[in-house]
Amino acid sequence: MTVAPVIALSHGGGPLPILGDPSHKDIVYSLKNRVPKILKLGTPEQPRAIVLVTAHWSTDKPTISSAASHELYYDYYNFPSAAYSLKYPAPGQPEIAREVKALLEEQGLASVLDGERGWDHGVFIPMLLVNPEANVPIVQVSVLESEDPEQHLRMGAALSKLRQNNIAVVGSGFASLHNFQAYSELRSGSPARMKQWKDKINQWNGALTQAVGAESKEERWRRVAGWRDLPHANDMHPPRRGEHFMPLIVCAGAALEGEKVGVYEDTYMGSGINTYYWGAETVA
Repeated sequence: MTVAPVIALSHGGGPLPILGDPSHKDIVYSLKNRVPKILKLGTPEQPRAIVLVTAHWSTDKPTISSAASHELYYDYYNFPSAAYSLKYPAPGQPEIAREVKALLEEQGLASVLDGERGWDHGVFIPMLLVNPEANVPIVQVSVLESEDPEQHLRMGAALSKLRQNNIAVVGSGFASLHNFQAYSELRSGSPARMKQWKDKINQWNGALTQAVGAESKEERWRRVAGWRDLPHANDMHPPRRGEHFMPLIVCAGAALEGEKVGVYEDTYMGSGINTYYWGAETVA
């Protein structure tokens, strides 16, 4: 049986990747071209389902979308009307949702099935670009309000078992940078402030790549659990606002012993935004 990949993708800002925002050009290219290759879409090894951990659903315990189909939850504001008529009719998979719950509870993580909440834009915006055919079932999973890295790593360890049955794990967030002050200054700040941010982002990305790149599961977990100690972590993800980093922690927990990390970089507002993945060949 094919071992499905893990990818912590960068999903961009709200519906802007779908609306043609120029600053998302690289991210859109990667979602349309790189991510499908990593997931082996359109090949005999295409995953039979995707468990997608979204930064836009924070709960006190892991919560799992469990219906056979889900409406979309347009959890963004003040965008053109086209952003509120998007559709993504991929099926859910209640059986896999129940399996996710059981695996999480094996890891000591009490969890909840939710058949009502719609798929948020952390799901449908990237997936409209990654797999517009909507022919792979999706199970959406929340991140934790606690932002406890050890619990998120254990979530990943639970999901790693699904990979053996060709169920892919996708983390949808923005691991390199999620700070609105940084976005504002990168967009319209002084050249000096823009350079300061870019230098910080480069240092952070380098340290983060080393942390998630440890092939030893024990060492990877140790480094990722201490992510707040990496250079400029609080600038990249302000304290108590780390929800866009949590999907990467889950994905790092889902990586197997000895599995090498892949990384590609997109340019966003002039800075490098990294996406990390495991269990797939390097993509250009």
